Amino acid sequence: METRVYKASKTRSNRPGWSVTFSHPCRNDARGKLGLKVRRGLGTTDDVKADQLVEQINALLTDESWWSLDKRTEAERRFDKVAVSIFFDGMERGKIKAKDLRDKIISLPTPNEGYARILIVGATGAGKTTLLRHLIGSDHQRDRFPSTSTAKTTTADIEVVISDNCFYEGAVTFMTEHEVRCAVDECLEIACESVILGHDDTGIAEALLEHPEQRFRLSYPLGAWQREQTSQEMDDLFDDYMDEETEADNLSDDETVPPSEAAQNNSRLEEYVSRIRKTALVVHEQMMSEHGDFQSMDNANERQAWLENFNDALYENQGFTQISLDIMDAIQERFALITAGEFERSSSGWPVFWNYREIDRDAFLKQMRWFSANHWKQFGRLLTPIVDGIRVSGPFQPTAIELQNNERKLVLMDGEGLGHSAKEATSISTKVTEKFSDADMILLVDNAEAPMLATPLEFLRLVGTSGYGHKIGVAFTHFDNVKGDNLGNYAQKKSHVRASVGNAIVSLRESLGAPVTEILDAQLRSNDFYLSSLNRPTGDIPRGFIRNMKDLLERMQQSAEPSEKIDLAPIYNIARLELNLRDAADGFKEPWLGRLGVRYYEGIRKEHWARVKALCRRIANLWDDEYNGLRPVSDMIRELQASISMWLDNPESWTRLPADANEAQSVINEIRQTVFSNIHTLAQRRLIHSRLPNWETAYWFSGRGSSYKRADEMVDIYDAAAPSITSTYTPPQQEFLNEVIGIISDAVKNEGGSIRGIANN
Repeated sequence: METRVYKASKTRSNRPGWSVTFSHPCRNDARGKLGLKVRRGLGTTDDVKADQLVEQINALLTDESWWSLDKRTEAERRFDKVAVSIFFDGMERGKIKAKDLRDKIISLPTPNEGYARILIVGATGAGKTTLLRHLIGSDHQRDRFPSTSTAKTTTADIEVVISDNCFYEGAVTFMTEHEVRCAVDECLEIACESVILGHDDTGIAEALLEHPEQRFRLSYPLGAWQREQTSQEMDDLFDDYMDEETEADNLSDDETVPPSEAAQNNSRLEEYVSRIRKTALVVHEQMMSEHGDFQSMDNANERQAWLENFNDALYENQGFTQISLDIMDAIQERFALITAGEFERSSSGWPVFWNYREIDRDAFLKQMRWFSANHWKQFGRLLTPIVDGIRVSGPFQPTAIELQNNERKLVLMDGEGLGHSAKEATSISTKVTEKFSDADMILLVDNAEAPMLATPLEFLRLVGTSGYGHKIGVAFTHFDNVKGDNLGNYAQKKSHVRASVGNAIVSLRESLGAPVTEILDAQLRSNDFYLSSLNRPTGDIPRGFIRNMKDLLERMQQSAEPSEKIDLAPIYNIARLELNLRDAADGFKEPWLGRLGVRYYEGIRKEHWARVKALCRRIANLWDDEYNGLRPVSDMIRELQASISMWLDNPESWTRLPADANEAQSVINEIRQTVFSNIHTLAQRRLIHSRLPNWETAYWFSGRGSSYKRADEMVDIYDAAAPSITSTYTPPQQEFLNEVIGIISDAVKNEGGSIRGIANN
């Protein structure tokens, strides 16, 4: 096998002075393959000094004994610190959780300090972030924080601490440099594919500027594509629509990108598009001799294989690498435009987090908007897509006097909407479910006009089986749109929405069991809030709905009140648990057979090969455990937890007779919660960490027939992670059973209970 030679070269870029470019032998690219193309500034304009630094970097590249982070200290004694930094920066293993970074600046207060933590969730467009605005007194026109729109907006965690401080403080954490680089490379891949598919420049620009997952939008930091503008005649036809007032009509001049800068950004985009077209055509020519002409292929499998090979070839092309590095430089330039606050950077200079403290509320929110806004007039400077979390603290209060309470202590946690993908109704992201244990109240925000559709219903199912049903509340928005000839007043409309909720809860009875269903039903009847006109300023909302909002705020605060420990514990018999776990394992795997095209499964369509490969890429590189609605970890957790929850509802006996059903369920819910937390860990380990080589294999399949090979590999992964339970246990089946039973047993014992029959298992 030929040994790869790594060599650095001196180059010019947009940076002042000389830069160095090389393939790094210890860092992975977006495909997870060693040899990430790196470009760093040498910090000098002197030719001789630049040559000396490049020579030292080549010495590090050609001698494998230096290819370990442990050798950095020794290298610092032998080489210039600039050369050492360029080579070793970015080799660090592991990633600090963004939440832990924000905790270093602004800690999230607990119920012991009198605070209630509220997790706000809801389907895309339901209005959860708009509701959050009203709760913190953020004016739609003046403040515009957090950002809202009719489409997918909130993709980062947003945490608001309502404190009695006299100042406002913000902590913003960012995606890692590697994560951003990989997202940029994926956008470039799709843009190059669009060239092969015959798209015009506008189509290429659209592919570059918006990632297919719709979370990463390069138009925000780079600027919008301005080649195509609607004519005045066309605008006149939509006169009323175009004249609609928008939230940013009152943007100050220093918050908009000036025309000259926008023109400069567009010129740069035109240059990128031209280079993308040239690069794609060069790689296309290289591909034709070995793989044929894509345009002449009629067979879908052949076209798939060609595109996979084409994408691999792109990473070997210098033009592709240079565009990626130039875009990364452009993104870093946008960070330099933020003059307020302080950045903490990684060893490579990439921003890790930003901290800002300010007494003046308007000045504070003005700076926060660069990290959260989404208005087109600010495209070219916004860092929103690079942000993975925002935490703010300060004396936030609603603007309506009757809603204000200086004694109120709340932590409001908002995040990405449920159903950001059309295919997400069957699973809830682990990014959401991992927060259940931190919340004192879980507020589901739903649209009263069409309540309890598939996504919020699935969310309720998971809340119930995880033991957090007693924390649930629901806020119905858009109540003003509940209309009908049979609905003449508020009471009738409220009854109509409640009837929809009741029907939805009844539909869950079979899968949840009666006890859990009854908890959800009782909670949703006593913790339901009806809101309207949230698109208006708080002062313009009808008084009745203001009163409902006040009730909601009071209920939020009350949720932190501690509950008394119950002197009661269940006693279980292990019998029938194996049957429940068999159903869980099969219930997890069988829908995936349909998604992978291995076998027909009712209601499940085969997923596009590119989406499945993107999932494998993320798991293989430990970037994420899901992709655009494909969530194997969430699916496994859901099925295991549902089956275990049903089993927990039937203890053989109790340490004493429960006073009533509520007391019994309170104890069982404590067990459910512990199990739920540990099932998360189990699913991550068995499905991801223990199978990483298999995920890498699944990802690396390319060419004709690769989707079938990938599907077979993934089926093997799922079988190993959750083996089907048969009458005669194999060692893998027994190991799986023992692990799950151990989790359940520990949770039961933690509440003072016991399980009989384990020794015989």
